[in-house]
Amino acid sequence: MAFHNPTPALLEIFKHLLSSVAEEMGVVLRRSAFSPNIKERRDFSCAVFDAQGQMVAQAAHIPVHLGSMPLSVQAVVQALHLEPGDMAILNDPYRGGTHLPDITLVSPVYWPPGEETRLLGYVASRAHHADVGGTSPGSMPLAQEIYQEGLIIPPLKLYARGELNRQVWDLLLANVRTPQERQADLRAQAAANRRGAERLSELAVRYGEAQVREMMAALLDYAERLTRRLLEQIPPGEYAFADCMDDDGVDPEPAWIRVALRVGDGQAVVDFSGTSPQCKGGINAVYAITLSAVLYVFRALLGLDVPTNSGCLRPITLVAPEGSLVNARPPAAVAAGNVETSQRIVDVLLGALAQALPGRIPAASQGTMNNLALGGWDPERGRHYAYYETVGGGAGAGPDGGGAHGIHTHMTNTMNTPVEALEFDYPVLVERYQLRPGSGGTGRFRGGWGIRRDLRLLHDAQVSILSDRRKFAPYGLAGGGPGRRGRNLLLGGGRRRKLPGKVTFRARAGDVISIRTPGGGGYGRAPARKMEKE
Repeated sequence: MAFHNPTPALLEIFKHLLSSVAEEMGVVLRRSAFSPNIKERRDFSCAVFDAQGQMVAQAAHIPVHLGSMPLSVQAVVQALHLEPGDMAILNDPYRGGTHLPDITLVSPVYWPPGEETRLLGYVASRAHHADVGGTSPGSMPLAQEIYQEGLIIPPLKLYARGELNRQVWDLLLANVRTPQERQADLRAQAAANRRGAERLSELAVRYGEAQVREMMAALLDYAERLTRRLLEQIPPGEYAFADCMDDDGVDPEPAWIRVALRVGDGQAVVDFSGTSPQCKGGINAVYAITLSAVLYVFRALLGLDVPTNSGCLRPITLVAPEGSLVNARPPAAVAAGNVETSQRIVDVLLGALAQALPGRIPAASQGTMNNLALGGWDPERGRHYAYYETVGGGAGAGPDGGGAHGIHTHMTNTMNTPVEALEFDYPVLVERYQLRPGSGGTGRFRGGWGIRRDLRLLHDAQVSILSDRRKFAPYGLAGGGPGRRGRNLLLGGGRRRKLPGKVTFRARAGDVISIRTPGGGGYGRAPARKMEKE
């Protein structure tokens, strides 16, 4: 039968059918991957797209990946003609990517098999690879141009008609420090894409090609209608807010993000005019990152039952001046724009929405991913290694209760690397892993506590830290106090040295790197209570 006027029940059924394709892709990727960053932390995302490259379904993975992935698919469509059995690879942040360690594989899905086959849609997976070259292990250095951050991959065919493109494969593996790990993780991504293509094809077998196409379009329209309904509930007007990044790691001055949110008639304009120009250091966000943060914020207001797809963005116009911190031009360094600036974009948007929707918006969460990357030569295993992790912190309190302790917030949705897995795979010891008591902001409801994570190096290593909220604390709302700022310390040999928020340096065996993450802001007025000292 044809679904010309799909019922709510049919929309719900196909919403789950399509999202289950992406979810199963994620299961295959996680179980097949080799690196702890993917198999333990689950730093990956998967999604399904229609024949025009519009995202129609995603798994509950990482917001910063998923909101930007449609631009990667569109970059592939513009650059390559994908045939059955082809699979494209790219990581270029200026062509829909986020930062260089996030490698995306895009596969077309054709139906039916044979000479009359037609493009049904695409499936894509994106995973953070622990090293893609560049000036330091982990490919998250304090850089001043993108070429220092790693290998840039434009849209290329990694597989052609099902056959591996050996030239591209060899080129990629020749430019990374851990080729065996990269090879295994890329093959895991390819397996996930194949599973997604199989499952999408099975939907065409079961329901018919025309019905699948029609329901994809219907879900996009459905998400658009619900988003417009949400925007109609916001009082018309303009709401402005500003917040800043501590610095870019090169220039000590703060970098400002300013937004003017204009709402009316079921539409919204998100205007970042007045934001600081792009910086020397790597906190620059590309357009795809800013778009992803905008999608995340409005999607979070919609509730759990709404499908997350490209339809959510149809009523929203994004103004991101080219050459600014939120829409950088090449060859600006961007490694921290993905992981750090994306969080501040969310803070700024929520700050504006708190004026429009008082009583619905929480205080600022930790506002950083506290990125730690390190690597070097492991003499015991006789190989190079590269470790990467983000560290959770405090969530902002809201009108209904306190913030969660020690959790990844907003644009990241990863887990931690278990201590046992970390010490098994890398020459480090986790000496301390605990909450920072009292680090949440005061208020009627307290902000969540940050985390302290101390790693002792067993051998010399090169270390990179990209973090924020070390100078400017996460804000509270409705009279609540700010969360405690984060701190980075180097301990060892009887010394205790404060580290900048963004830094790359050589560390010695026996040194302890102590990452102490921010707490969330408090919500509502309450008698001030003194924060505990560490």
